[in-house]
Amino acid sequence: MIAVQNISKQFGKFKVLNHVSFECRRGECIALIGPNGSGKTTVIKSMLGMVIPDSGTITFEGHDIAHDWRYRNRIGYMPQIGRYPENMSIGQVLDMMQDIRKVPENRIDHDLFEAFKIKSLLHKRMGTLSGGTRQKVSACLAFMFGAQALILDEPSAGLDPLSSEILREKILAEKAKNKLVIITSHILSELDELVTEAIYMQDGSLRFHKTMDELQSQTGESKLARAIAAAIRQCDRDAAGVDEGHFKTGRL
Repeated sequence: MIAVQNISKQFGKFKVLNHVSFECRRGECIALIGPNGSGKTTVIKSMLGMVIPDSGTITFEGHDIAHDWRYRNRIGYMPQIGRYPENMSIGQVLDMMQDIRKVPENRIDHDLFEAFKIKSLLHKRMGTLSGGTRQKVSACLAFMFGAQALILDEPSAGLDPLSSEILREKILAEKAKNKLVIITSHILSELDELVTEAIYMQDGSLRFHKTMDELQSQTGESKLARAIAAAIRQCDRDAAGVDEGHFKTGRL
């Protein structure tokens, strides 16, 4: 559905992405993880057309996204920190986004509105909201238009445990509809039994892209955090073995 093909990006002298390639398919829930500064946010912004790679291509359902904004209507995006006009009410923001997307009322997904009890808060101005309530609004906006692909950046940040579980159930329901879900999170325990694949990035490069079955089989770990840690250690050992081999044979 979304194919990232050999993309690189440099800001000044700093190389943020270094020939990154991976493919995300329908029906998968994919964890995009890595330490701060690994390039995750730049990859997401590139997939959304907010950052233009210096080289490489990104396709959405086989079509190059360059110079074509229409594909974004089929993506629901939940940012880590939602930024909205502070003087607008929740209701006004929702109406504005519906006007921009031009989605008929009978096609609006109201599941999260009802679960989060947003209807009683429609009059509240965005500038007065707590971080958790603002996050709920971002979640509603990401899911309300029936997008075929969902990109969720630290979606549970600021949410209470009950709201996090409501969102988790919604993600699973959308995945069951054969939609693509991409999630970034630093709290890997929240992704257990949710994700089907993991993409790990470090220093602007892709370290690995594996299914959960592959990770669990190769590492012997059932939990995502432990499986990721074991996979990284294995990658480091493999890299060290290659470097040592090059040194011993004089191939540097």
